[in-house]
Amino acid sequence: MEIRELPTIEQYNDFFGYPKPVFPQADVVKTGIHPYPPEERTVNLGFYSIFVKQNKGCYLSYGRTEYDYDEGTIVCTGPNQTITSRPVPGMAPSCVGLLFSPELIAGTQLEKQMSDFGFFSYSSNEALHPSSEEREAILCCMEMIKDELRRPMDKVSRRLIVSHVEVLLNYCLRFYERQFASRSELNRNAVSRFEDLLDEYFKDGKPEENGLPTVSYFADKICLTPNYFGDMVKRETGIGPKELINRKVLAIAKSRMLAPDATVKETALSLGFQYPQHFVRFFKKETGLTPSEFIRTTG
Repeated sequence: MEIRELPTIEQYNDFFGYPKPVFPQADVVKTGIHPYPPEERTVNLGFYSIFVKQNKGCYLSYGRTEYDYDEGTIVCTGPNQTITSRPVPGMAPSCVGLLFSPELIAGTQLEKQMSDFGFFSYSSNEALHPSSEEREAILCCMEMIKDELRRPMDKVSRRLIVSHVEVLLNYCLRFYERQFASRSELNRNAVSRFEDLLDEYFKDGKPEENGLPTVSYFADKICLTPNYFGDMVKRETGIGPKELINRKVLAIAKSRMLAPDATVKETALSLGFQYPQHFVRFFKKETGLTPSEFIRTTG
């Protein structure tokens, strides 16, 4: 599979047949009025994109997973992600998209907040499925950005564009929160599965072979990306998955250290710590006591 590297918006527009962007750090593009490649294309983008899919005129894949989207779905991608598009026979894709580069927001408050917008790293089957009103809010933001891009650039142009982008991202964040809520039953099932997998991890002795359990390990088992998985767990439980894992490790550690003849070294290795001193630091951070102090005061 040939992957075309498209680090800039200008290169993207040229590759897909859009006009050259007036402002190199941002653009709003629309399919349906420009030709679209009739064959499958795989690209690696060097910028952020938010597309409102107005029909399902093409199949999209994020890595090896196909997007679960239909008419009106919003698809978000971040820099250095590989996307494959494959046309639907007999149907021209129709969508509106905002493209903006990391350079646009460099040094701004928005740059510091980008970690809040985890949907840029979600895999394709976690696309946003907005209501018609929500979709119109996103399109309105894109239109405001497009209007600003049409104007001659001056000293405040970048500031205004960044402000409009921030509003759009906050709308997306709100709509993703609503989507989490509407999928609460599915989310609860996934959280229960996570708890079961966490129990099994220790019962099956995996720590000694694979080390401490990670968020990525459980996200992969449940077929979700780590960011989406983390948001979902925190929304359902009020606690992030990393903290839940730490609590499980701590509970098992306390139980094992109280067994007759147990040693700190054996306990540490059985839990997946590579070195006993790492376990001691973890335990002291979580409890305020060293393992030895805990044994003396509890045993």
